[in-house]
Amino acid sequence: MGNQLKPGATAPESVTETVIMTETVVNLHKDHHLIEVADESLTYRAIRINDLTPTGQQLAAAAGFKPTQNPTVLHVLPNGELEDIRPDENIDLHGGHGRFIIVESDRLYRFTIDGVRFDWPCRMVSGELLRKQGKVPVEMGLYFERKDEADRLVNDSDLIDLDALGVEAFYSRKLVWSFNVQGVLLEVETPTILVRDALTRAGFDPNQGWQIFLKIAGQPKQAVELTTVVDLRTPGIEKLRLTPREVNNGEAAPTSRRDFALLDVDEAHLGQLALRWETVVDEGRRWLLIHSYTVPQGYTAGQTLLALEIPPSYPGAQIDMFYTNPPLALESGRPIDCTQVRATIFGIEYHGWSRHRGAQSPWNPSTDNVITHLALVESALAKEVGE
Repeated sequence: MGNQLKPGATAPESVTETVIMTETVVNLHKDHHLIEVADESLTYRAIRINDLTPTGQQLAAAAGFKPTQNPTVLHVLPNGELEDIRPDENIDLHGGHGRFIIVESDRLYRFTIDGVRFDWPCRMVSGELLRKQGKVPVEMGLYFERKDEADRLVNDSDLIDLDALGVEAFYSRKLVWSFNVQGVLLEVETPTILVRDALTRAGFDPNQGWQIFLKIAGQPKQAVELTTVVDLRTPGIEKLRLTPREVNNGEAAPTSRRDFALLDVDEAHLGQLALRWETVVDEGRRWLLIHSYTVPQGYTAGQTLLALEIPPSYPGAQIDMFYTNPPLALESGRPIDCTQVRATIFGIEYHGWSRHRGAQSPWNPSTDNVITHLALVESALAKEVGE
């Protein structure tokens, strides 16, 4: 053994110099070697030593510890186990296994991972450290074995107190996430899944034109697309609910007329509303008809057929007012002002609402369209019921 320190001695500067290097033990020249030393976070750094048979005290001194700090030196064996090295105990590094955990501690805590024993110098240990120490791959779950209660899945950020009586036991197991797709329970081996893949695995044709909603406990349902990626690690994930794009009583769907075209942005927006709409021309007047348009609570009807007159020079000319059939009435019985205008479309009478843009918000052909006028309609309907 060469250069062994006596208890209480201070390591010479030549053995405490830190250098940047990742290899474990490497001969720099005849009398100098590198080892790797980690703290309780398992962050390793390279330390230069000049003895291949150092004592535990020499290793601690090389890592910057004084004897009065009572450092604990753990040798990381090739199989991942930790071996406690006493201050006066020599270790032979000729085999090249030069990785150590050196921390200030006066005791060791013991736990097992998949049956392999580890001695840890700190009372608390994180899930991430357990995973590192046990070399548990990310696709495997790490579980804390408990008596008289369900074993606990240990997340990387979890802290485990090792001070309880007995030896804490952990084990790894392949992770599986459960996911309910319209009543079909899937077991998914990955933490995320594409909505299209989820539907296919559950036996549903993803190209059938579903309206798809993601339900998470405590949150409003979310509309999702086939390309949406669902993170199954999200707390409260419950299920995917599927609804046909159109539900009817079995009768053939009525044909929607397209007597004239709207702006592309208008048609895209109307498509997103999932309502039947059509453009018609009657007696030279152009109309956009939106069927089953939902009105706020407070009206005697929940829906109406909404008509917007689209000028021939739209969007250069503005859309003005709006019309409904059947006529809307308030549950309170209060008359609605300025709804005396009448229009007839294919022989059916519509009641017109005289709602116009003010001087502060004039029609702008470059930015206004059906979308912005529907906002006006929605606002006017809501105002009558106090919303």
